[in-house]
Amino acid sequence: MAHARPVKRSLTLRGHRTSVSLEDIFWDAFRRYADAQGRTINGLAAEIDAARGDIGLASAIRIYVLERALARNHLRE
Repeated sequence: MAHARPVKRSLTLRGHRTSVSLEDIFWDAFRRYADAQGRTINGLAAEIDAARGDIGLASAIRIYVLERALARNHLRE
């Protein structure tokens, strides 16, 4: 399965501009999760940022998306 390289995308977290490099498949799913929750991308990213510990923001977003996909498909242990 071929996917494009990550694309740099801008976010504003608590008033500060930052960027993350994410593949389209993760960015699109992230946007859908935010929309489904009635939240903004920036608001959801800020929540993930606050809870991410010592991993990068892009990785934390990928994990967020993957965890929800696994839970939705009941594949998580």
